Amino acid sequence: MLNPIVPDVYSARMNTEEYLNHPTFGLLYKICLVEENRGLFATLYAQRLFFVVLTSVEGMQFDAIGRTNARILLETRLRELRRTGQQLEYTKLQAAHKKTFLH
Repeated sequence: MLNPIVPDVYSARMNTEEYLNHPTFGLLYKICLVEENRGLFATLYAQRLFFVVLTSVEGMQFDAIGRTNARILLETRLRELRRTGQQLEYTKLQAAHKKTFLH
């Protein structure tokens, strides 16, 4: 598993989408925020490689995770959004869940 801390990572926001350029795997897109400073990302084209990206003042740390663990993280976030009544975010994330895992 790659676990580099990369301080000079390109990040772009287009509308509400967020992208990162991983030094080895190329462009990643943000699926959801898992918790503060921790997001779930996937490779842009294949959507088969998943990463938890931790941001800090030192840079970014990429932790590769499997598809099953990525799905569990996303479903946990869905339950949290539903429990706290954040319907708009829940609806958006539910669509991302279907697109990523149920196609």
